[in-house]
Amino acid sequence: MCRSKNIYLADDDEDDRSFFQDALKEVCKEYTLTTATDGRELMEILYTPPVGLPDIIFLDLNMPAKNGFECLAEIKKNASLKCLPIIIFSTTVQEEAVNKAYEDGASYYICKPNSFALLKKALKKVLEIDWLNEVNQISKEKFIVSVA
Repeated sequence: MCRSKNIYLADDDEDDRSFFQDALKEVCKEYTLTTATDGRELMEILYTPPVGLPDIIFLDLNMPAKNGFECLAEIKKNASLKCLPIIIFSTTVQEEAVNKAYEDGASYYICKPNSFALLKKALKKVLEIDWLNEVNQISKEKFIVSVA
């Protein structure tokens, strides 16, 4: 069951956004997807949301204008945004990046899967979480969403 209905995705790669949307269509029947092509655009959308604040944000780390770490820090400093679940969705799996995302308050970390089936599995896993009852931040051992 897809609990998150209003989903934001910030990713500068058009192919990755399309891949994400195609997988989302198969995992979640009813949803609204709002996309941003960089961090600056994401923050503009968050400050004037077209359909209300998101239930969940998927955030790429490596983006122009404002990167994912900058967005994460800005979101966590804003009283009206800081409780939003943020899933880091990145090709970067360097320990330093994962540790920083965890320390900065991201909810989970997904290394972008290289197959459609694994992407669907990762999305399903995260979108089934009841964010209203989820602990603010899970343990470090469970931070990286594993779909292998």
